[in-house]
Amino acid sequence: MASSDFTLSVADCPLIQVEGWDGTLSQFESSLSASLGAKLPASVGETVRHQSLLVIRIAPRRLWLALDDGTQAPTLAIDPDLGCSVCLGEGRVRFGLAGVDISSVLSTCMAVDWHAPAAAPGRAVQTSFHHVPVLLLRTGKTACDLIVPRTFSRSLHDWIMDHQASPAGS
Repeated sequence: MASSDFTLSVADCPLIQVEGWDGTLSQFESSLSASLGAKLPASVGETVRHQSLLVIRIAPRRLWLALDDGTQAPTLAIDPDLGCSVCLGEGRVRFGLAGVDISSVLSTCMAVDWHAPAAAPGRAVQTSFHHVPVLLLRTGKTACDLIVPRTFSRSLHDWIMDHQASPAGS
């Protein structure tokens, strides 16, 4: 995709994982929603934006709270009888990708149907990128964010840059 409109940005990814215990989900979600002052996404892959926080349901009982870079993490008071939280930000990096041919570049390395409702703008899809687990956040018609493990960020960055520069991502 030797396109001049392609952009790739890399930033730290302040991220908190919260999970409710089996059998306590309703109580856990009510408490978390009240603590955040925001509605929670109902289904896996759904996202909800609340100010500088993106709430992503990545599993039936698990949510990721992705903060905009430079944003202070919310204070969460999670009852240990209902669930737990853990900071994942030190181990993740956020790639921001945009360009008209982005889907053709990404299709060479990840199994995501760019045109499926599950991958529509505003949705999140867990997949792998060149054999590395990533979370794809579809941010627009020709844009997405990838939340990738920090340990693989350099090689994934290089892979994207190499493939976006070659004709048809080959």
